[in-house]
Amino acid sequence: MSAQQLPVIVIGAGPVGLAAAAHLVEHGLRPLVLEAGASAGAAVREWSHVRLFSTWGEVVDPAAEKLLAPTGWTRPDPATYPSGGDWAERYLQPLADALGDRVRLGAAVTGVSRAGRDRIVDADREAQPFVVHVQYADGREERVLARAVIDASGTWTTPGPAGGSGLPALGEKAAAGRITYRVPDLKDPAARSRYAGRRIAVIGSGASAFTALAYLAELSKSEDGKETHAVWVLRRGISGSTFGGGEADQLPARGALGLAAKAAVDDGCADAVTGFRTEAIERADDGSLVLVGEDGRRLQPVDEVIVLTGFRPDLSFLSEVRLNLDERLQAPVALAPLIDPNQHSCGTVYPHGHRELSHPEQGIYLVGMKSYGRAPTFLAMTGYEQVRSVVAAIAGDLDSADRVEVTLPETGVCGGAGLFDAPDTQQTNGGGCCAPAPQLIQLGAPVTTSSGSSD
Repeated sequence: MSAQQLPVIVIGAGPVGLAAAAHLVEHGLRPLVLEAGASAGAAVREWSHVRLFSTWGEVVDPAAEKLLAPTGWTRPDPATYPSGGDWAERYLQPLADALGDRVRLGAAVTGVSRAGRDRIVDADREAQPFVVHVQYADGREERVLARAVIDASGTWTTPGPAGGSGLPALGEKAAAGRITYRVPDLKDPAARSRYAGRRIAVIGSGASAFTALAYLAELSKSEDGKETHAVWVLRRGISGSTFGGGEADQLPARGALGLAAKAAVDDGCADAVTGFRTEAIERADDGSLVLVGEDGRRLQPVDEVIVLTGFRPDLSFLSEVRLNLDERLQAPVALAPLIDPNQHSCGTVYPHGHRELSHPEQGIYLVGMKSYGRAPTFLAMTGYEQVRSVVAAIAGDLDSADRVEVTLPETGVCGGAGLFDAPDTQQTNGGGCCAPAPQLIQLGAPVTTSSGSSD
């Protein structure tokens, strides 16, 4: 079989991976989607209780919609906001069903290389197909040859740690039973029982942290949740951009989430500790946990810790292919300057496609959330445009591949994460100090909104 007859392997049956498969079908190419989970959208289902801040109109890929049309699928109201569960059940699962046996579940990719060539070998390298090692849920292993590989596996399985240095805090692993790296579903009786009436540390400063704080504040006002109290732990100080873009955010639901948190600052449902980078998590005599900062500060004991410090890519199974990744973000080098929070977070991400996502190893692409490496604020529509361009390039249609015109909504946030160590730095467009001295403030319960998570 010639390389042109081989399938294009897509790693991950999430929103971007399934969109890639739909575009491959549209171009007459053979996709084979390998999903480690037991269902399409397995990662999305794990946050099924969280509502997106993008509408249905922004989270359905055009090629996927064309593939779904003959099945009788009806597009949900484009102006409404789906939850993760809605997205999985009403869109991702029907799309996987339409793709049929092109999607394999319980198929974890354990390695990608060139057939007969490890990372070192140059000779005749580009003429060899990719070889993808797969381990199935039943223990069976397989080698699959591919003409190209699109890695849309995301970052969900590799959340950031509590430790302020990027490594787990001392004692973090030992305290695993009282730590979660996900926004808890407080409508689930087991989760509600775990957090109700407890003192809970929430570490993080993004939309997920806002969501967790909103859920906990709501719990504290319920009959069964009295005495619930949150401690919001931020590595930087409070500034004009702490709560997001607010009314300047062109995704209204995303802006509303931050505004709700900001508006409730004085309600007293939580304390916020700023300028605190966790170095250790110690266990008190009564079993509660004590967070210790790099500066020696020790916080009051808490019963539970919710760590929401972002995600990072799992590159372990790509060790035998030649990638060109930014040393800070672990994103493709050409893409990194467009999304680097050390440089900016104002405005929109510039349109980008196959050229920004390419690597020295021709024919392999990291797309979707994984393409952002450690950078935040990824949107589904970004991934859909990425795979449209990448698939066109694989198909040889460079005119289409280079025509990248998606317009992304602005965040309205100025001053990147890299400024958190510069207390005297002024924001260029936002005004005010980016990182005041460490302080304790009161954070109240954000008003419940219909949209509360990043994509």
